[in-house]
Amino acid sequence: MGKLVVTEFVSLDGVAEDPGGAEGYAQGGWAFKFDRGAGGDRFKAEELEAADAHLLGRVTYQAFAEAWPSRSGEFADKLNSMPKHVVSSSPLTPDWTNSSRLEGELETEVRALKERYAGEVLIAGSLGLVQALTELGLVDEYRLMIYPILLGGGKRLFAPGGPPHPLRMVRHERAGDCLTVIYEPAPSR
Repeated sequence: MGKLVVTEFVSLDGVAEDPGGAEGYAQGGWAFKFDRGAGGDRFKAEELEAADAHLLGRVTYQAFAEAWPSRSGEFADKLNSMPKHVVSSSPLTPDWTNSSRLEGELETEVRALKERYAGEVLIAGSLGLVQALTELGLVDEYRLMIYPILLGGGKRLFAPGGPPHPLRMVRHERAGDCLTVIYEPAPSR
């Protein structure tokens, strides 16, 4: 059975909105103000190498589909060739190589993806999708690259309210100016 892995760039105050600056958020592009170093590059490359597929929300999918097909190199080649599954309540014709839209009920479709793949299914960006999958208890691991900035506002990785979701730290490392942290769900105490 595959593993559903959330991978996000997050500010120290929990904001994950527009780290690359392509979404029009007033503070967008905040991740590029810091050096994640060779450790950060290795962290991203290793997680992509271990992945069998991507699961993306519509907005993130469209941003990736605009940016990545024209790029080449080991990272881009893997991302462009791997299967990509899109969750969207709006009409969408996924035309990026190996892309398809999930048509059924979210929980059923994601459970089927986890059965379909032996390795990891990555979710990047897609904050609404991440929040829904967290609530459904379907996320197996959270890989966060924490940036040393307080943004003060913006979309957060985890939605306010709702029940607690205890996590267990699996690993942490310094990555240039950043910190990489891996958590997995822990049993309730």
